[in-house]
Amino acid sequence: MEKLISFYCNNEPVSVNVNPSITLLDFLRNHKKLTGTKEGCREGDCGACTIMLGTLINGKVKYKSINSCLFPIADANGKHVVSIEGLNNNEPNFIQSQFVDEGGTQCGFCTPGFVISLTNYFVNHTRYNVDDAIASLDGNICRCTGYVGIKRAIQNTVGYLEKNDSTKNNPVANLIEKNILPAYFAEIPKRLKRLQTKTGSVKNSKGSKSIIVSGGTDLYVQRWESLLEENNLFVSENPKLKSILKKQNKILIGGAVTVEEFLESNIILKHFPFLKEHLKLFGSLPIRNRATIAGNIVNASPIGDITNILLALGANIHLKDKNIKRILPLNKFYLGYKTLNKKKNEIVEAISLTIPKKNVRFNYEKISRRTYLDIASVNSSISILVQNGKIKEAFLSAGGVAPIPLFLKTTSKFLIGNEISSSLINHAIEIAKSEISPISDARGSKEYKTLLLGQLIKAHFIKLFPELNIDEVLK
Repeated sequence: MEKLISFYCNNEPVSVNVNPSITLLDFLRNHKKLTGTKEGCREGDCGACTIMLGTLINGKVKYKSINSCLFPIADANGKHVVSIEGLNNNEPNFIQSQFVDEGGTQCGFCTPGFVISLTNYFVNHTRYNVDDAIASLDGNICRCTGYVGIKRAIQNTVGYLEKNDSTKNNPVANLIEKNILPAYFAEIPKRLKRLQTKTGSVKNSKGSKSIIVSGGTDLYVQRWESLLEENNLFVSENPKLKSILKKQNKILIGGAVTVEEFLESNIILKHFPFLKEHLKLFGSLPIRNRATIAGNIVNASPIGDITNILLALGANIHLKDKNIKRILPLNKFYLGYKTLNKKKNEIVEAISLTIPKKNVRFNYEKISRRTYLDIASVNSSISILVQNGKIKEAFLSAGGVAPIPLFLKTTSKFLIGNEISSSLINHAIEIAKSEISPISDARGSKEYKTLLLGQLIKAHFIKLFPELNIDEVLK
């Protein structure tokens, strides 16, 4: 069943009755004939389909880069969608000109995505840094240029924008003045305010099945065509699921909170400052802007990064079906491969974490072919508290070595009450081996994965307790 979706597309208002499950990429290309947004991998890896999405928050528009190939048009309701065509003036803007002049484009297929991502960086900052600007393109791939020309274009643009900071506290006004953004961007806050939309969930009642869609970064890779025929409930804009709250010694993370929102939350940064470094390994910025913490949990990948980390932090999952609620430890949520301790109509309302005690140490390790944007062969996390020379608390998790994200219960229990030593660590590794059941696949043999987990457990202790000088003993 079609639904009325209303938003601004570049400089034009759009109100259209459409299947809310179709991707924004398909709408832009097939309905609006805006073909500057390209279809590449359709998995959120290449960045050719990147657009900017603006949301009105407290009278100001907050923009973020997203992969339109994984984005249901339902979630554009009430927003400002910016494709490459929406950045055009009568002449190429400064960024576009720099890509041409510095050899930052050859075949041109990827170029719109690069320009959009770079523009999004400048829209969201008042102070510019070349390295940060380059990092903002982590979701964009170019197969032609070798990136040197693109880096020159970025350096030139940063230098150009730094020359005159008369409107720097207002990024949009500054970029309009510098011929980066068209003038209509100044009117978007007023236009979005006038746009009559209903904040909350959009439901596609075409089919009989009930599918909960939040970030969609896995669902739209696995089954985007079948989603068009299913009864989908879109929850990413549900305000009841978007908060991060501190209640006594607990942190409650709403079921629709994205990875990037989690990373940038002042509450998380205060109480879990170590997480930002580790979770930057999770996908690219456009993926983190959409992927949710709850979605990573429910996807139940045995090698999920976030799930692995949350297991070691002793997370609880809050489930809700209408007025019935229940809470269970995350390590009790997985019953088997892709089998969850979750009833059909339950949704993940929140995830809760206990604020770590003083002196708790945490580490996350991941073995993959690439450091960034790659799936782990094996990963592992540990949260550990040592008092008076002995381990008082220990939570150890492992991924890629079982059909589920695995909490190493027996190994964790064994560590408690002991002093850290090379013999203790080696004994713990042997116990961990008895808890796992790896299989041989494209990411390595079961023997290789078993060896990797042992090495990661050693790495935890070497990194967290350098003062003990145990690295030489463990080699």
